[in-house]
Amino acid sequence: MIELSLALRNLNRNKRRSIATLLAMAIGSTAILMFSGYSANIRYSMQTAYARNSGHLQIQHRDFFLYGSGNPSAYGIQNYQQLVQAIKSDPSLAGQVTVVTPTLQFGAIAGNYAAGVSRTVVGVGMVAVDHNRMRAWNEYGLPLHSPTFALEGAAPDAAIVGVGVARVLQLCDRLEIKDCPSPIEQQPQLGKVLPSDIATLAMSEAPAAGVATIAIPHAKLDLLASTANGTPNVVSLQVIRAERQGFKELDEVYLMLNLQQAQRLIYGRSSPKATSIMIQLSRTEQIPSARDRLTKLVAEVLPDQPLSLRDFRELNPFFVQTTRMFDTLFGFVFALIGSIVLFSVSNTMNTAVVERTVEVGTIRAIGLRRAGVQRLFVLEGMLLGVVGAIGGAAFAVALSLVVNRLGLTWLPPGSGEPLPLLLLIWGETSTIVGTTVGLIAIATLSAWWPAYRASRLVIVDALRHV
Repeated sequence: MIELSLALRNLNRNKRRSIATLLAMAIGSTAILMFSGYSANIRYSMQTAYARNSGHLQIQHRDFFLYGSGNPSAYGIQNYQQLVQAIKSDPSLAGQVTVVTPTLQFGAIAGNYAAGVSRTVVGVGMVAVDHNRMRAWNEYGLPLHSPTFALEGAAPDAAIVGVGVARVLQLCDRLEIKDCPSPIEQQPQLGKVLPSDIATLAMSEAPAAGVATIAIPHAKLDLLASTANGTPNVVSLQVIRAERQGFKELDEVYLMLNLQQAQRLIYGRSSPKATSIMIQLSRTEQIPSARDRLTKLVAEVLPDQPLSLRDFRELNPFFVQTTRMFDTLFGFVFALIGSIVLFSVSNTMNTAVVERTVEVGTIRAIGLRRAGVQRLFVLEGMLLGVVGAIGGAAFAVALSLVVNRLGLTWLPPGSGEPLPLLLLIWGETSTIVGTTVGLIAIATLSAWWPAYRASRLVIVDALRHV
């Protein structure tokens, strides 16, 4: 306690220099934690988006992830309804699973017969009610806008496309899409999108009289695909909405429709299949336990099919790459600011040693050992680290609360709509403690060399120092 009291008094002797060093440490600590809060916002926002769109886990054919993009229908899950029902009724998963829903992915050609244009698309058939429930998932309480899934309550032949698909198929005017320019020359070439026999088939797929449809007029497209047997099939769809997908490549091929309509297109009158079964959990930390139980359940219900489970990290490598990039940037920022803190505290302590050379000689002459002198200066450096790091952490938390209340937004890569700009610092205990302890350790270490030099001063030389 005596040495701690002396260290505090020594720091108080030159308030200006001590305050300048504390401010440097506090600003450094604040900068590190602000960046970590921004990184946490990116991580949680991306994780929420993936959990909403594709769930935490997916049951697929073993080879679908690697080879399914070429021919998705070849990797369908037979009797998937039994597995879905088994998961919903399993008591071990009752407190973990929130949504279990099948999906069907397939490749097709979408055409606007009236405008004479077409393009290849990636279609996804989903259960609208289930997908709407998935969009409500928000484990981290982020202020994210969750629009209602338009396919719920819509006609059976309704569809949603990416804005790029709507632009290429010249559906922007009908869908009232902003910032969607039309081509300079539009020369409709009727009959060149679909052959006459396929066009006749498309007309036969139109909704019969008496079938419920959307009250307002919608854009129309024809979807041509190859069935599981290799024969062509076509359906006529009413496009009720265009949604931005973030990436231009995905935006120009994305099409979503009702699962039953997709199964009718791909399998016709044959037994319908699903390419994936999406499973959304209450909390992300439940993935390991849920995965273990699901693996056993799959082996029991469908033992004859080569199925596997993949979590959202495996299905979305971009998420893993992004989090690793931000972890690397955080390490770089911490090393940079740590170096600044090291030199700031070291310079302060070196100056203190020079100014107090006579004092060091005096206390050494009256009996204080070298270890005592060294400990005294190290304590001063540690105190600078403690006050500066804790003060910076407190300021970072307060500043983050202010920023989070401003309602700022930004448009990150891979997002179709602006996301809230948040600094998630409060609650990230491990980051706060790790940063604070790390800066205190750096400050203490930077004071060690000046303290060592002070303890090695010759008493006679120190006493006659001018």
